[in-house]
Amino acid sequence: MPLFGTDGVRGLANGILTADLALSLAQATAVVLGQGRTAEARRAEGKRLSAVVARDPRVSGEFLVAAVSAGLAASGVDVFDAGVIPTPALAFLVGDHDADFGVMVSASHNPAPDNGIKIFARGGVKLPDLVEQRIEAAMAGEKLLPTGSGVGRIQRFSDAEDRYKLHLLGSMPHSLDGIHVVLDCAHGAASGVSPETFKDAGATVTVIGAEPDGININDGVGSTHLDNLAEAVVRLGADVGIAHDGDADRCLAVDAQGNIVDGDQIMAILAVAMKERGHLTDDTLVATVMSNLGLHMAMREHGITVRQTGVGDRYVLEDMNAGGYALGGEQSGHVIMSEFATTGDGVLTGLHLVAEMAHKKKSLAELASVMTVYPQVLINVRGVDKDRCSDDEGVQAAVAAVEAELGDTGRVLLRKSGTEPLVRVMVEAADAESAQAYAERLAAVVKDRLALS
Repeated sequence: MPLFGTDGVRGLANGILTADLALSLAQATAVVLGQGRTAEARRAEGKRLSAVVARDPRVSGEFLVAAVSAGLAASGVDVFDAGVIPTPALAFLVGDHDADFGVMVSASHNPAPDNGIKIFARGGVKLPDLVEQRIEAAMAGEKLLPTGSGVGRIQRFSDAEDRYKLHLLGSMPHSLDGIHVVLDCAHGAASGVSPETFKDAGATVTVIGAEPDGININDGVGSTHLDNLAEAVVRLGADVGIAHDGDADRCLAVDAQGNIVDGDQIMAILAVAMKERGHLTDDTLVATVMSNLGLHMAMREHGITVRQTGVGDRYVLEDMNAGGYALGGEQSGHVIMSEFATTGDGVLTGLHLVAEMAHKKKSLAELASVMTVYPQVLINVRGVDKDRCSDDEGVQAAVAAVEAELGDTGRVLLRKSGTEPLVRVMVEAADAESAQAYAERLAAVVKDRLALS
């Protein structure tokens, strides 16, 4: 298996992800990202290579950041340690500080025993697959081992959080005056900066899930556990709830009645608002194949084109960058606003969502009604030959039959797993019962036709 997954290197800390691996990965990163015209030009000017390093609050991040920093400094890279900040803050600071690259130690929404390493290139952009493959290959090669004054220095990035907060506030189209927000920070990286920024933007703020102790990150809180947030919003009579995940690159919301507003609905609200202001490039939104049919229908009604990509925010980003698009994201709450960020930013997204409520003087439920969410059923069919899924005549005939029966009122999507003998069957329909029945019907065909002997 390759070391890099869809979002960096991730696994059990001190299992797959050891201090030795982190140090070796950092040294290889210095070798690969220390090459190229820009790096050579900086050296010619007498400048040293630099990197921004940060982490989320999980306890293993302390030794992993130490290992990453040691590997970089031993390779002649000056390290600016930004401490505990969100992943999108790290991405922003790489560009703002004119660093050569950045390293984020975080496992996002995973439980506390896991951790991960995400690497950002100059400008705060995620690495393409080819560069990740070069870094992995370089781990077995020669390292950069300068001596004397050539080794890197490690220093605290003392104003990292303040720079990020000012950047967020500078992006705001309107103040949040008059809005009561409940923030769930997942005991994660946004526990400090998100409440402060929402308050400075004018909101009345109640905070839950903002007492990280190193082992409680994502534990029953945050964007993967919305019950507590919904209860708090209703109990307090608040206007809206905003939930982040552990590294705050996601944002999901809860309306005043406790109903969940997912990433598709958030994108719909922001897309319409941006089009009205003339800020939606080519009147186009970029989303993945998993986005709800209701999003497509709502955008069509507002004259907005939806471009589809594979599942994963990196593929959304690639398409956005290629076409210069302003807005994209995933149903899971990764929302990318390219005017202000190079990656999904949960704090930025939450601020702009609440700003739209304040500007329109509408509730979140009213704004979210821009799209109808179609019931969506997903069934994982295990133990099958996933590679035959796209050309098996029986499977394709069954899919075609269901699509014909659904017409314009539903959608079918079959996706093979990248790591397991598994096919994911997803069906959307006008009602939950139909979606469930069609999904079970197709899952049975997939199991029967593709079963491993």
